[in-house]
Amino acid sequence: MDNTGIIIITDKVAQQSDLFIIDHYVKNLNDINALQVEDSRLPKSKSYLKIISILFYPHSNSQEKLTLSDIKTIFKQNHIFDNISLSSKPRIIKVSPKSDMAIVWIDIWDVQSGQNAKLLINRYFNMGNYIAMIRGANMNPKVP
Repeated sequence: MDNTGIIIITDKVAQQSDLFIIDHYVKNLNDINALQVEDSRLPKSKSYLKIISILFYPHSNSQEKLTLSDIKTIFKQNHIFDNISLSSKPRIIKVSPKSDMAIVWIDIWDVQSGQNAKLLINRYFNMGNYIAMIRGANMNPKVP
């Protein structure tokens, strides 16, 4: 069976509404079995973000460091992350040896226009009594 599919090239970045029109057209063609047609999707790319003003020791009266589990909980509790998919594990880096703050680097799956990242950049969210902010970033540094 041939898995080549249909490729459509446009001179503008396609939107989700454009994909709906394409799906509707292709699935209603007479010589195509609509049950065997996958939904169309935009090509994916990665966007790089960082969360700043986040506590490295988030648990009160504790020297317990911020963990990946804490980050996942934060994502579940804040609606701004509802439709966001991580492309890799977040990386947590302490700002400096004497600081109690951290930077959390996150890589997300995004459409080529960067729409998902644009919805997050410069947004604030609560983390306990503190307010964290999301910034755009270049490709993230790896943890040494």
